[in-house]
Amino acid sequence: MELSVFARQCLGQYFETRHELAEEIRIWQEQRNARVNTVNWQFTAADARIKLNHLYPEIST
Repeated sequence: MELSVFARQCLGQYFETRHELAEEIRIWQEQRNARVNTVNWQFTAADARIKLNHLYPEIST
């Protein structure tokens, strides 16, 4: 997910040099880390077990 955010927020422009790109990445990374964003997961483990049941092997006890 972070790569998608990074691509949308940082890479939507042209950079003349690698140094400019590296500096833009550094600034973006510092700002992103300072915000401490969280993720609101809405797909629970129980939902995953139901929806993706065919991917989970049966374990007999």
